[in-house]
Amino acid sequence: MTNIQLHNTKTRRKEAFVPIDDKNVQMYVCGPTVYDRAHLGNARAVVVFDTLFRLLRHEYGDEHVTYVRNFTDVDDKINATALARKDAGADGSLEDLITERSDETIAWYLADMGSLGALEPTHAPRATEYIAPMVTMIKDLIAKGHAYAKDGHALFRVRSYKDYGKLSGRSVDDMIAGARVEIAPFKEDPMDFVLWKPSTEDQPGWDSPWGRGRPGWHIECSAMAHDLLGETFDIHGGGNDLMFPHHENEIAQSACAGHGFANVWMHNEMLQVEGKKMSKSLGNFFTVRELLEGHGPSDKGVPGEVIRFVMLSTHYRKPMDWTVEKAVSAASILFRFVSILDGFGQDPIDFEAAKKEVVDPEILNALKNDLNTHEAIERLKAISKELTPTMLARGIEFLGLMSWEQMQRKVVELGETKEQLAELAIHLEGVRKAAKESKDFSKLDSWKSHLDDAGYSVQMASDHVHITPQMDFSLEKLKSVTKALK
Repeated sequence: MTNIQLHNTKTRRKEAFVPIDDKNVQMYVCGPTVYDRAHLGNARAVVVFDTLFRLLRHEYGDEHVTYVRNFTDVDDKINATALARKDAGADGSLEDLITERSDETIAWYLADMGSLGALEPTHAPRATEYIAPMVTMIKDLIAKGHAYAKDGHALFRVRSYKDYGKLSGRSVDDMIAGARVEIAPFKEDPMDFVLWKPSTEDQPGWDSPWGRGRPGWHIECSAMAHDLLGETFDIHGGGNDLMFPHHENEIAQSACAGHGFANVWMHNEMLQVEGKKMSKSLGNFFTVRELLEGHGPSDKGVPGEVIRFVMLSTHYRKPMDWTVEKAVSAASILFRFVSILDGFGQDPIDFEAAKKEVVDPEILNALKNDLNTHEAIERLKAISKELTPTMLARGIEFLGLMSWEQMQRKVVELGETKEQLAELAIHLEGVRKAAKESKDFSKLDSWKSHLDDAGYSVQMASDHVHITPQMDFSLEKLKSVTKALK
């Protein structure tokens, strides 16, 4: 019997996780608003709850866990991009262009998160697919006196829910005093929040009892969670920046609609870059894709497994600081893992045996202890020092650092690479000798630069040249470099 312990934001303590139905464990995580590329901060929640998803599947069985992560595809920024495209002469109606933009950014998101080893959730609903359930929930809240309609809007009466603020630990009056709330003529109370708002002709809209309009952000998650998971489900997750007002509002409207909603609330802490809050004004804001392709804080692309390793090295409830130094260290450790799987050039691992290996109990115990990924990573490092390849490979796969296919490809490519590097080192020694004689080192520098871009480090000893593959090594790029420069 499993003994998972999770910190519940709602109770502010770590509790034994007991699912409502161990044959149908359910989790909902707030997904992205798909107006642009996901940034590194967005990715932290994905990696955290993907790890929890993996743990739950291991403990209860793949077919007994349902994971829902939504896409918010109703948003003014999406509308603005579509409108700009239309004004620039793009074909199609505004609705077509909005759908096109959403499809584009959703595809980006799935590709970028897949690069970080994230499994796709069981369900990935789009808000626009659940307008009818949202309208039904709003009508019910109005009928029960918890919401009201005015000037084409529908709004939730915050003071009608006596437990408002319990999740974030604030009173309504404190929230009014300390937060920016919109004061509008259609509001009875400044704290009341929008469930439905009118749409102009150049905005997407749906018919409703309150006129043509579109839903507010908060009602979307409540309606989708209820429609896909039912009255009450096990876990609701997200970043702690969503605790107020989004999650607070979700709880209020769902409870007033008569839904039990989530039993356990989990929130990951925020991400910093080099010790500072990530922001465009500080010049340290970058997307996952920029980091993968080398347009972020480093001029070299950072492999997805390295990004995931760095993220898992910090417990989810602690602030995480992304640094170039951590990425370099993670890449070095992961390359050591691959070298062990390669048998250090001798006998590579038996992957079929590795797939049958049990997950190391200490890794499991770490994750069961409120998803202590830091401890799990430390245990994985210890396993690598014990030189137990099959257990190491099983741990790598279980933590989502690399899939079986990725590991096998890396091992095969590493073996082929080493054969080519031995020959290439001899060639480079000749290039260096010629450079010394001519005093023209441009060709040698070109070799070193291109090899570095391909994921290979070149060291010049007094009597030989040594070329070492790094974690981001690419056999294909090595072949291209060799062909171009020889």
